Amino acid sequence: MGMAVGVDIGGTKVALALVNEQGNISRHSKLKTDKSVEPAVMIQRIIDAIEQLLKEEGLEDSQISGIGIGSPGPLNSKAGVISCPPNLQNWKDVPIVEQVRAHFPVPVVLENDANAAAMAEKWLGAAQENQDFAYMTISTGVGAGLFADGKLLGGARGNAGDIGHTVVDPSYGQCPCGQKGCLEYIVSGTAIAKRGSELAGETLTTEKVFQRYEQGDANIVPYIDDVFRLIGVACVTLINTFDPEKIVIGGGVSKVGEPLFTKVRDYVSHYALNPAGRETEVVPAQLDQNAGVVGAAGLILAN
Repeated sequence: MGMAVGVDIGGTKVALALVNEQGNISRHSKLKTDKSVEPAVMIQRIIDAIEQLLKEEGLEDSQISGIGIGSPGPLNSKAGVISCPPNLQNWKDVPIVEQVRAHFPVPVVLENDANAAAMAEKWLGAAQENQDFAYMTISTGVGAGLFADGKLLGGARGNAGDIGHTVVDPSYGQCPCGQKGCLEYIVSGTAIAKRGSELAGETLTTEKVFQRYEQGDANIVPYIDDVFRLIGVACVTLINTFDPEKIVIGGGVSKVGEPLFTKVRDYVSHYALNPAGRETEVVPAQLDQNAGVVGAAGLILAN
C-alpha cells in the first residue's frame, strides 16, 4: 500500500502525518513553529520529525511515495520556494523543497495551504464528485483553493485563490497589506475577535463573539450580519469569476454553522450574475481537522 507524508506548515505549529492511499492517517505529530530560528533550522526539525514518523512505522525513506508540503503563501510552488508569508515573517525566499529533497530520495511537492485543503476535499471530502469547485478557508486568514476541469488551479507561481486580499468594503479601514477593506481584514477569525472585542468593550475570542451574536447582543449582531454578507460577496465573486459547481467553506469561522451558511446561500441566490450560478451549492467542509496534512499527502497520492 502506498504511503505519503503530509506536512502542514502554520504560523504557530507544523502538523505532520503518514497517510495511506485511502486517506487514512497511520502516524502523526506536531511541532511548534519556532520563529526565533532561521528557516533552515526549522526545516531541519521538520525533516527530523519525518524521519521519526518513518522509524515508528518501520519504513525506509525510499518506501514512501513522496512528501507533500502545504504552506502559507505567497510562495512559488513550481520553484519549491516559500516567498514571504505574513505570519512567517523571517521566511524570505526559502528553498524548502530543495532542502527536504536533499534528505529523501522521493518526490517533494509544495503547494499553498488552501490548495492542499482543497485537494483533501476533492480526494475524500465534500467535493469528491465535483470537477469545478472552490474551497474557501476562513480562519486566521482567508484564502481559496480552486479546481477547474478536475485539476488544481495554481496560477503562474501557485498563488491563485488569494481572495483574502480582495477589497470588499473600504470603510473598514486599512489592511496590513496596505489596501483598504480587504476581506481577510473583516471576516477572518482574527478580525472577528478584534472588532468584536472593540464593539463589546471587553476582550472576546472569536467563539465568544459568535455566542454574543446568537444571544442577540445589539452591539455584535449588525457586525456579524455584515461579516456573513461579505462572505456572500466573496462567494458571488468566485461564482462570477470561475463558474464553480460548488463552494466548500472550511476553517474555524465556518464552525458557527447554519447562521453563516443560511445567509451566504441567500446572498448567492440573489446576486450571482448567472441565474444558474444562483443555484451554486455552498456547503461546509468535511475534513477540517486534518485537511491540511491529508491534502498535502494527497498532492502525492491523489495525482
